[in-house]
Amino acid sequence: MMFTDLPSLSFSPLVPPTVLAGLGAAAVVLMLAAIWRRGWFAGLLRGVAMALMIGALANPALVSLEREPLDDIVAVIVDRSASQKLGPREEQTDNVKAEVERQLEALPGLETRVIDVSEGDGGDGTRLFGALGRALADVPAERVAGVIVITDGVVHDVPPSAAALGLTAPLHALITGERQERDRRVALVDAPRFGIVGRNLTMRVLVDERDGPGTARLTVRRDGKELGSINAPTGQPVPLTIPVEHPGPNVLELEVEPLAGELTEANNRAVLTVEGVRDKLRVLLVSGEPHPGERTWRNLLTSDANVDLVHFTILRPPEKQDGTPINELSLIAFPTRALFQERIQDFDLIIFDRYANLTVLPPVYYDNIARYVREGGALLLSAGPEFAGASSVARTSLGEVLPATPDGRVHETPFRPEISARGNRHPVTRDLPGSNSNPDDAPDWGTWLRQIGADVSGGETLMDGADGLPLLVLSRFEEGRIALLLSDHTWLWARGFDGGGPHVDLLRRLSHWLMLEPALEEEALRAFSRDGSISIERQTMADSAAPVTLTAPDGSVQTVTLEQVKPGLFSAIVVNDQQGLYRLTDGTLSAFVNAGPDNPRELADVFSDTQRLAGLATDSGGSVVRIDSGNTTPTVPRIDLVRAGSSFAGNGWIGLRPGDTAVIRGVRELPLGVGLIGLALVIWAVIGAWLVEGRRRRR
Repeated sequence: MMFTDLPSLSFSPLVPPTVLAGLGAAAVVLMLAAIWRRGWFAGLLRGVAMALMIGALANPALVSLEREPLDDIVAVIVDRSASQKLGPREEQTDNVKAEVERQLEALPGLETRVIDVSEGDGGDGTRLFGALGRALADVPAERVAGVIVITDGVVHDVPPSAAALGLTAPLHALITGERQERDRRVALVDAPRFGIVGRNLTMRVLVDERDGPGTARLTVRRDGKELGSINAPTGQPVPLTIPVEHPGPNVLELEVEPLAGELTEANNRAVLTVEGVRDKLRVLLVSGEPHPGERTWRNLLTSDANVDLVHFTILRPPEKQDGTPINELSLIAFPTRALFQERIQDFDLIIFDRYANLTVLPPVYYDNIARYVREGGALLLSAGPEFAGASSVARTSLGEVLPATPDGRVHETPFRPEISARGNRHPVTRDLPGSNSNPDDAPDWGTWLRQIGADVSGGETLMDGADGLPLLVLSRFEEGRIALLLSDHTWLWARGFDGGGPHVDLLRRLSHWLMLEPALEEEALRAFSRDGSISIERQTMADSAAPVTLTAPDGSVQTVTLEQVKPGLFSAIVVNDQQGLYRLTDGTLSAFVNAGPDNPRELADVFSDTQRLAGLATDSGGSVVRIDSGNTTPTVPRIDLVRAGSSFAGNGWIGLRPGDTAVIRGVRELPLGVGLIGLALVIWAVIGAWLVEGRRRRR
């Protein structure tokens, strides 16, 4: 609909304004001269004639504008966060939204913008006003007639005032939920993200409730296994002491028993992922004799700040008699009793580097080392020519834990180490730098010059050497782990001989696998939560991976089929639509992953609230109204247009402030000072003045 304004007078001078001013001054002088010489009437005629001439030069016109009114904008913000799904709120919200839209459609001159707002990412809670600002970014403030917010009042980005929001229209909040609600929740008060393996982790949790008995049963689980439960008082932090059992993710689950008739059980569980780290990895390195590879091992281990290295080198065997005084045989005595009997359990890894069974260690100490492996210790044997002879440690009681026995041969021939078929599946050797750089997939590595022959009786052969003979063998023996490297020439890679090779990656991965690094396990089921999805990984030495059963926080179950992405590595991605603890199992292994924040802000306070938005609504002239849900159809206030006043709410109604914004569609202009009419008036005035003045002269 178009409407036209009343005409207004407008001037568009044909000459500069200074010229018009000069002509006006001259006209006044001439008019006064005529009055003085010939009287008032002659002066008046002369003044009229001059005024008409100046007016014609000013080019007057009547201008009227054609305007088209614009519809005012009403923003309807609908809270779709997690707390809005509790109890009857979701149904209330849908009914209120439908009624508000129906009423707004019946009002003239309004455009409705409905914005559904879900919960913010990263547990940031309900952020309605950020969404409102984005929805009205293209609308001038004077076009906004009002804002209607449908929410339970659990909002986390309420601005301090309407001015801070840039709002000049009333804001009305329609609050869903019940007046009397009861609920119980558990929250993390002080929760460390890291813990030392083998030590206790201290954390504090809070059990809070409304309309409860004052105590609640709190159960603690780690990786799905129940650790125990306590009767926790509500309303005050409770300390918990939990042992960190293994390196890598330790998933802790805290669950409080539900309260009868509570609003939701979604906040009765809190999940915390604690990364288990080792305080110091204590490594014992015993070199049987000085040789070039000794420095390679030492440089590798000392470069890791998390490794506490104890290194001894046998400079001369005890049976060598050359008259050297005892006090000059070594800098310090070799503390065999302390190392291999009293404190052997203090070490995470023992490395024998070209060590021969001479008379340094009595037989009982080899028994201690074998028992150390059985009970969960780690042993790495880097073999040289001594391993093939009569002084080989394989001929001691240590031989029963080794995965191979020497065949007595030493191969002194150049060869390039290669990853075996099984090694391509194992995380220790898969994707070693340079392993697939050539078109035929042969590793682009330098040659080694010596290998010790051995018959492998167990474990996994990950690398082959000369003529396809076993080069690297990993094995498990009862609770412990053993690695056997059948060559002492890794130092050639370190020196860059024939192009060198990935000695740092190989030896570091090897050491970390022995010390139970979770990422290097050959059989593992892992899950990671990122970007609204759950990534599942299955590492296995088998040719295929069984389907994984995924149990969501609400108890729903789905079966996920994994696809191979690399040899030995299978994966899948599942979209998660819930926050909380997911459980995974393939029938053999289990894993746990927490989706979403550990302490969701949205579920920290789930009670329907009319106070958070009260200040902002009052400042804007609006109101906060709790929806009456006693009836099947919720009672929604009547929506009216209020064109004047400072209050936009009353008993049973809420108001919107319509504006008068419009867009100009056309301009009408009627010139007054030009054309035949203007010329005739000027000529009439001039002739009239001339006639009057001529008669007065004749008299």
